[in-house]
Amino acid sequence: MLHKGPIPVAVHGIIEYLAGVLFIAAPYLFDFEASRATTLSIVVGVVILVVAAVSKGPTGLIDELPVSAHVLLDFVLAVFLIAASFLFGFSEDGKATAFFIVLGVAHLLITIATRFVRTDTVAT
Repeated sequence: MLHKGPIPVAVHGIIEYLAGVLFIAAPYLFDFEASRATTLSIVVGVVILVVAAVSKGPTGLIDELPVSAHVLLDFVLAVFLIAASFLFGFSEDGKATAFFIVLGVAHLLITIATRFVRTDTVAT
């Protein structure tokens, strides 16, 4: 069962592309001190862009990843982002830690609020 929130799935997809670019640019925009935070932010940005591009839906470019798998990855990514600074040892970098936690919580809330429509099943 997928969520039926107020945010259209197309808006969710656009937000993900913007978030991917933001993660890639964040270390330079916010001057992260920890090199691990910089590396992880760039990797996460690329992963977000790839997942958004291969997902089925109005903003997907390849339409290979089922919506249900995309939703699961969104939840896993949100939890990962919230815990990342502690898991990878850059919690002393306040800017990077705040960035990862805030965007993790935002990603979680946006995923919960998205009106996902199952595109990987045939309606009868």
